[in-house]
Amino acid sequence: MIRTPLRPLARILEAREKGENPDAIERENKRIRHEQMRDQSRMRAEGRLLVLGVFFFCAFSVVGARMGLLAVSEPVEPRAQAPGSIISNTRADIVDRNGNILATNMDTHALYAQPPHLIDPQGSAEKLAAIFPDVNKDRLLKDFTGKRKFLWVKKKISPEQMQAVHDIGDPGLLFAPRDMRLYPNGSLAAHVMGGASFGREGVRAAEVIGVAGVEKYFDDYLSDPENAGKPLKLSLDLSVQAAAERVLWGGMKLMNAKGATSILMDVKTGEIISVASLPSFDPNNRPRPAVEGDPSDSPLFNRSVQGVYELGSTFKIFAAAQAMELGLVNANTVIDTKGPMKVGGHRIGEFRGKNYGKLTVSQIIEKSSNRGTGRLALMIGKERQKEFLQSLGLFEKTPFEIVEASGGRPLLPSRYTDLSAVTISYGHGISTTAMHLAAGYAAIANGGRVVKPTLMKQDGPQLGPRVMSERVAAASRAMLRDVVAGDDGTATFAEVPGYFVGGKTGTADKPKPRGGYYKDKTITTFASMFPTHDPKYVLIVTLDEPIETSSGKPRRTAGWTAVPVAAEMIRRVAPLLGMRPAVEPKPIGGVTLTSSN
Repeated sequence: MIRTPLRPLARILEAREKGENPDAIERENKRIRHEQMRDQSRMRAEGRLLVLGVFFFCAFSVVGARMGLLAVSEPVEPRAQAPGSIISNTRADIVDRNGNILATNMDTHALYAQPPHLIDPQGSAEKLAAIFPDVNKDRLLKDFTGKRKFLWVKKKISPEQMQAVHDIGDPGLLFAPRDMRLYPNGSLAAHVMGGASFGREGVRAAEVIGVAGVEKYFDDYLSDPENAGKPLKLSLDLSVQAAAERVLWGGMKLMNAKGATSILMDVKTGEIISVASLPSFDPNNRPRPAVEGDPSDSPLFNRSVQGVYELGSTFKIFAAAQAMELGLVNANTVIDTKGPMKVGGHRIGEFRGKNYGKLTVSQIIEKSSNRGTGRLALMIGKERQKEFLQSLGLFEKTPFEIVEASGGRPLLPSRYTDLSAVTISYGHGISTTAMHLAAGYAAIANGGRVVKPTLMKQDGPQLGPRVMSERVAAASRAMLRDVVAGDDGTATFAEVPGYFVGGKTGTADKPKPRGGYYKDKTITTFASMFPTHDPKYVLIVTLDEPIETSSGKPRRTAGWTAVPVAAEMIRRVAPLLGMRPAVEPKPIGGVTLTSSN
């Protein structure tokens, strides 16, 4: 555009000669210029609106055409090899330490229907309801005769069911190939396996995903196609696991317990050889999670890592070991345990009001004196006690490789006082899981080194930092042996000839959901190791609300409930572990040399 001057000189001179106002020329030129600019802006805007209108017209045309195409076409499921959405139907096996299959895949089929292709919808619905009793015939008939063009009938069917459906002969009933996760041992090690389910699904493949246990914890490894031929090897021993579960189930029934758990751990590698939680379930048909009531009532509840309870007098050996490690006492140091004893205004008593008087440290453990370990805790001090228990891993969740372990975080006192130190010394005021306790006892058993519980098979010892000297660990093991073999021990039923069991009982009142404790419900635990002179394994057995009734009078203590179960378990599994009964080595003393002459 050629811009015209607002005050052209020629017109200004002409206007002055005629006596006109030159400013009128400028105003007229401004008006003309503004009109030209307005016209140009309007043309530019109209052009843009035209382009935008053409764009929207094309877009709506494409959408409308696509909608019309979908309306007249047959629906199909997403394909397993759709670009950018590949469904992986491979999953690695899971095996025990000896290569025995714990989890694998099995070829099966799913059943789906295309109602528009059904020849006899009513007849097909009736026959399918006869083959699958859990299928609602009326619902199926409604789907078959409605507007649906695709529906799943059953996600998993057996070969026999597949043949029965095939015999119906309706072209609208079709089969989709599946890789189903199979646990050939049924409920054995169910809480470790956890279970699997289908993720993304298509008519040509379905993705298998872990939903709990190791299946979910190692889901990335198991579902990686590169690991299809590399099974995940666990530390479990299938034979030992089967024996442990059988004994635990029998013991739970015999002791009228609500639930039970057991853990068998290698004291040097941290390998869990067997771990059981009852009641159990079949991971091939995993039940739905409980939505109300007590979570521990559900068979899905894993008591070994989710059962956070006060474990009672099993903690006493930790107080004795720390006091010896600090040089405050030795096994023969005499402690006055007679009452009264008050800490923070609270009276510290003994089981059934007993008064043991003066006891050695070894006798405190053997007789299970609360006041004895309480006095040891006061000598140690609350800060040093906290550091020691923390070094054993008793303040954090265990690194055990199942997803449920993350929920088993110990419950600690909000204020760690002298009273807390005293009650914690005999296993009250702190709540942990049986897996925590197994790791703590393993440190005593292996000579004073921390080990972490693991489900993965190890190539050798996995000893961590030292928390006590070998001398103190040996003295602690001798005390635990006296609990079983001594005349006044609380676990005399744990004696298994040839295996030299040592351990500690623990009986704790069960807490109520809203505070306080039940007077007639207990959690009983026996924490043991064998053989005590050269420990190979730690065994923890815990029973929930046991009642031993053989004498007519109900007994709820660990010595009468958890201990006999643990003894029978050791008797059964020790030979499976390659351990032969032996003669317990004793120190040689008073030997006199004589001559035959």
